[in-house]
Amino acid sequence: MRTALALLACLGLLLSPSPAPAEGPPATFVLRVPAPLGSEAQRLLGLGYDVLEQRDGADLFVVGGAHTADKLRSDGFRPAVETVMPPSQWAPRSLGDSTYYGGYRTVTAHIAHLDEVAKAHPNLATVVDYGDSWRKTQGAGGYDLKAICITQKRPGDCALTPTAPKPRLFVMGQLHAREITTGDMAWRFVDDLVSGSDLTALLGSVEVWVVPIANPDGVEIVESGGDSPVLQRKNANGTCSNGQRGVDLNRNAGSHWGEVGTSTNRCSEVYRGPRADSEVETQALQSLWRKLYRDTRAPGDTAAASADTTGAVVSMHSYGNYVLFPWGWSTQKTGNDAALRRMAQDMAAVSGFRAGQPGELLYNASGATDDWVYEDLGVPSFVWEIGAGSGTCGGFFPAYSCQQEVHWPKVRSMLVSAMKATKKPY
Repeated sequence: MRTALALLACLGLLLSPSPAPAEGPPATFVLRVPAPLGSEAQRLLGLGYDVLEQRDGADLFVVGGAHTADKLRSDGFRPAVETVMPPSQWAPRSLGDSTYYGGYRTVTAHIAHLDEVAKAHPNLATVVDYGDSWRKTQGAGGYDLKAICITQKRPGDCALTPTAPKPRLFVMGQLHAREITTGDMAWRFVDDLVSGSDLTALLGSVEVWVVPIANPDGVEIVESGGDSPVLQRKNANGTCSNGQRGVDLNRNAGSHWGEVGTSTNRCSEVYRGPRADSEVETQALQSLWRKLYRDTRAPGDTAAASADTTGAVVSMHSYGNYVLFPWGWSTQKTGNDAALRRMAQDMAAVSGFRAGQPGELLYNASGATDDWVYEDLGVPSFVWEIGAGSGTCGGFFPAYSCQQEVHWPKVRSMLVSAMKATKKPY
C-alpha cells in the first residue's frame, strides 16, 4: 500500500519525532487521519485543518505542529503520526539570490525570465501585466502580476479580447505558494514553447498563456526560508496569531463560495476570505480570464457550455498525481461532464495520474478557481496535482533534480494533450 506522504519527501528521510531547535522553524508533523469519503472527510476539512490533496483508502493526511494531534483527538478523530519533518539546517535566502532550495527560482527570477523570453522571441512572446499583488496594493513591497502570451504571432493574437482568432490554453502555477513544483513546470513550459520543439510547431494554431507565479506574495514567504522553504499556502493579506496569515486563493473564488471545504477562521489554511472574490489576486485572474474567453454557458449548475466553446484552463498544484475537473463543490455532474471526463482521462493516460472530480478522489471544496472558470465562462478547466505523496521526488518540496527527471516528462505530455484539445473541447 502506498505510503502517503509528506512534506518530508522534501528531505527524503523518515525520522522519529524530535524536539524543535531553539532557533529556526519547528518540526512539522504529518498525521494520518481516518476520514472516509463523505461526511467525515468534509467535517475534517470544515474544521480548518491543513488537509493534504492526498488520500490512502479511508485515510486523509493533515499537516500540523506538535499539538495538532491533540486538537484532532478533541474533535473526535483518531490521528496517528505518519512522519515527522524536523527542520533542516536553517539557511535563509540572501536577498540577491535568484534561486533557493537547490535551484528553484525566486519570484523576481520568474518575472525577469518572462521579460527575457519576450525580448529574445518578439515574433512569439508578449508579456502582459494583469494586476498587482496584495502587498503592492498596500505599498508594502509586492509584485506585478505577470502573464506571458506565446504563439506564432499574426494580427489579433495576444489581444485582450475574447474574440481572438486562435483557441487559448491558459496554464498557471503556484496559486498555492508552497507548491513549488508548479512554478518550475511553468518555467520549463515557457522555454519549451520558444525552443523550436514540437510544442513550438503547435503554436501556429493555438495561443498559450502562462502565469508561472499566481501568488507572488505567498511565494516570497516560501522562498525566504532558503534551504528550509516556508510552508506558506495562502497569500499575504491578513494577520494570524497562531498560524499562517493570508487567504486561500483556491477557496476565495465566487463559485459556491463559502460552502464545503472552507473556513471562516483567519488562521486556517482554507480560510476563504471575508467575501467571495475579495482578494486582488483572485480579481485580477478573473478579469484576465474574462478578457481571454467568451462566455458560452448559461447560468445554473446543470447548464452545459455550447459546442462551439474553445480553449482550456489548467491550474497546476501539488501533490497526489491527480487530474481533477468540476464540480469541486459537489459530486453533482456538470452539463459537460462527459467531455470534461474524457479530456481528463486523456491527460491522465499519458502521465499515469488518476482522473476524476475532487469529491470522487479526495473531498469536496468550494470557491476553487477551476469551478469559477467553468461556471462563469463554460471553458474546460482542470487542476493537476503533480507528484507523489512520498519519496525524494514527492511532497511539496521535492529535490530540484526531480523536476527534470521525474515531473517534467509527465507534465509535458499532459500539456501537449491540453494544447491539442483547445480547438474543440466539447
